Amino acid sequence: MGDIVGSWQVALSDGIHKVEFEHGTTSGKRIIRVDNKEVLRHDWLFKLVGRETFKIGKHQCTIHIDAVSGFAYEYSLDVDGKPFEKLFTSISYIYYFTLARHAIC
Repeated sequence: MGDIVGSWQVALSDGIHKVEFEHGTTSGKRIIRVDNKEVLRHDWLFKLVGRETFKIGKHQCTIHIDAVSGFAYEYSLDVDGKPFEKLFTSISYIYYFTLARHAIC
């Protein structure tokens, strides 16, 4: 397992789901796990920023990857098109900033 740069606890009508995101900032590698089960993997991507879309049950989820400056990235999660939470990372330090938390039914 690589370095997890984002982890969210998402409350939905069927319970709380753990979403983990790995991002290789040199290779572009991306892995998404929901409740410890891998749901998406890209081992090599030329573009280091962008978005990844996946589902938790019937809910559409998107992780947005944006470069902030230098080697700093911002990761945000949308659930059913609504902002859930943003995470900021810079080199080996992780800063958490809660944009919005929603209990989605």
